[in-house]
Amino acid sequence: MAEEGDKQSQSTWPIPKFHFQVKWDSETLSFQEVSGLDAEAQPIEYRSGDSKEFSTIKMPGLQKFSNVTMKKGVFKSDNKFWDWYSKIKMNTIKRIPVTISLLDEAASPTMVWTLTNAWPTKVTATDLKSDGNEVAIETIEIAHEGLKIENS
Repeated sequence: MAEEGDKQSQSTWPIPKFHFQVKWDSETLSFQEVSGLDAEAQPIEYRSGDSKEFSTIKMPGLQKFSNVTMKKGVFKSDNKFWDWYSKIKMNTIKRIPVTISLLDEAASPTMVWTLTNAWPTKVTATDLKSDGNEVAIETIEIAHEGLKIENS
């Protein structure tokens, strides 16, 4: 027999992914989609000359983080992406922490991803269609130097 909704244990269902927030420095922004929250350890292959095995071993090497892509609706007089991107001058840019939080039903963070030294690598404006019936969406791609994950 199924449990009543208010009596179900918190571990019965996974957390839905549609309730989240993004903070840039101290400012909270609304996004439709966030993707690219992954990390990878590049393998190093090694074989010593006196090894009896005729194959290499694999060891963890440098860490590699994917760029994070964020999409949001276009609003009148909102140029935050372009303003940040246009500050790239002579290989310098203001790097900021970006915090992405997955929220529970009470809007409390349950899982938090923090990007270290984030900066924009690509900004894409919306596509335009005369016969379209969609919301205008702009995209920003962010590079960063590290990803920290915390559970609340």
